[in-house]
Amino acid sequence: MDELIYERECFSQGFRLVAGVDEVGRGPLAGPVVAAAVILPLEEEKRIFGIDDSKKISPKKREYLAEKIKETALAYAVEEIGEETIDQINILQATRLAMKQAVGKLCAAPDFVLTDGNMTLEISVPQRSIVKGDALVSSIGAASILAKVHRDALMKEYAKRFPYYGFERNMGYGTAEHIKAIRERGICTIHRETFVKKFWDGTRRAQPQNT
Repeated sequence: MDELIYERECFSQGFRLVAGVDEVGRGPLAGPVVAAAVILPLEEEKRIFGIDDSKKISPKKREYLAEKIKETALAYAVEEIGEETIDQINILQATRLAMKQAVGKLCAAPDFVLTDGNMTLEISVPQRSIVKGDALVSSIGAASILAKVHRDALMKEYAKRFPYYGFERNMGYGTAEHIKAIRERGICTIHRETFVKKFWDGTRRAQPQNT
């Protein structure tokens, strides 16, 4: 994935600023869905080696690559959509919104957008969806890394406020430990109510330990 094949293909068609977009956090019971958009340079001497689907990379390497991406990218942006909006408009639409807003926050406006999976965004510039794009397209992989590092750091901060759920370990996903805590303590302010109906009695709400 280090060769920017898809980005160079777009460049050969006349597009000069090609953004890759990806998200993390569609499945968790708690926390936001986070999207990132990245425009990578195409010069060989600026190529970042090791970019891949963020799920395939160790946390330490993800953090290293995230810093390299921020240093090297022509533009990057990260966007969060929280639990209230997810509950209101559903996770698919919240994901689309996060990706669209990440694109809109780029300091250099892209003229072509590559997205992971089969996600179509409501944007005015041309776009292409690529299945398994986070493992095939450098800029999408870079976006997945930025989004993952950002969201993991956020969930570790939430773990300090709500220590009962193990957010620093499960990142909001529905592990046995997490589900047990919901059944015993109820939910906290970052839980997605539409995601926890099977585990939550609808009444109890845990309070933060630190504010």
